[in-house]
Amino acid sequence: MTLVFRTLALILLIAVLSGCAGPAYYAQAISGQLEILAKRRPVEDVLNDHATPAQTRRQLELVQRLRDFASRELLLPNNRSYRTYADLERPFAVWNVYAAPELSLEPKRWCFLVAGCVPYRGYFAHDQAEQFAASLKQKGYDVYVGGVPAYSTLGWFDDPLLNTFIHKDEAELAGLLFHELAHQKIYVSGDSAFNESFATVIELEGIKRWFQQGGNAKEAEAYRLKVQRREEFSALVLKHRARLKEIYASDSSDAEKRAAKVRVFEELRNDYAILKSGWNGYAAFDNWFKQDLNNAHLAAIVLYNQYVVVFQTLLAQHGGDLATFYREVERLAQLPPDERAVVLQTRMLAANPLKRE
Repeated sequence: MTLVFRTLALILLIAVLSGCAGPAYYAQAISGQLEILAKRRPVEDVLNDHATPAQTRRQLELVQRLRDFASRELLLPNNRSYRTYADLERPFAVWNVYAAPELSLEPKRWCFLVAGCVPYRGYFAHDQAEQFAASLKQKGYDVYVGGVPAYSTLGWFDDPLLNTFIHKDEAELAGLLFHELAHQKIYVSGDSAFNESFATVIELEGIKRWFQQGGNAKEAEAYRLKVQRREEFSALVLKHRARLKEIYASDSSDAEKRAAKVRVFEELRNDYAILKSGWNGYAAFDNWFKQDLNNAHLAAIVLYNQYVVVFQTLLAQHGGDLATFYREVERLAQLPPDERAVVLQTRMLAANPLKRE
């Protein structure tokens, strides 16, 4: 499909979205995507450009190897995605707005034609994201705005490499590519926890296999520590989230729930300080804790972790055979939503009996 036809398809797609947003939102989505498409350049052209900084050139050469590895070893789509480069001249590709009621962990959702109903709404301009977040705050919602370095158009377009993530270290760059390509491999409309958990497992497995086949040993060890600390961070957040869930479901008054909520977030900060004291100066999550934490922040964390153990267990059951694993994930994806949720929850508890999320 030519760029013109794809662009028209995008405009049609956005135009027939559900009534969750008005024309202004559709306009910024169209212009934002078109800007990215217009700025794309073939990686080969960027590499041959004498004005390209040496560090950028090295990263693009690394990406070429990672991209080929993804298709050859991880059986991810072999297409033109991540074969071009675009400099957006900003720190993030989009900013996602998350929201949740003051005394509930159930995130607000917005519905779109292809993506389905998701617990966030994306903006290509930071100020527009903040304006929308402010309007939600006025309605009493807990709100969180998070910058996103990359996103997948799910195969509608050939997604480019971006300046927003190209200078990440080897492991993080590999993980991002594998994660976004996984969304092109399997995606269930409206089931964000399924999609993100699946993509996270492909990200983790892909990085492991990349380093096993000759990646930088020092980078591999640094990545192992990052994963360990990310898991410890997630476990800490989910533990306190479980306490909040009990508080919000209790018969306490709203005033009592608000007071308990404040205490839980204070304890979360204190427990993080204790956890971090054993990390030898590693501070990747400090900025997260510098914010005014609320229920919306927790929605973003759960989104990427909820069913990771289910997919990791499934992959292990098939001896790491990705082709078989993908077929099994496709079967889960094709189940009716309610049935799929029951199956995933049952398998999650079987893999981790102590988990009650």
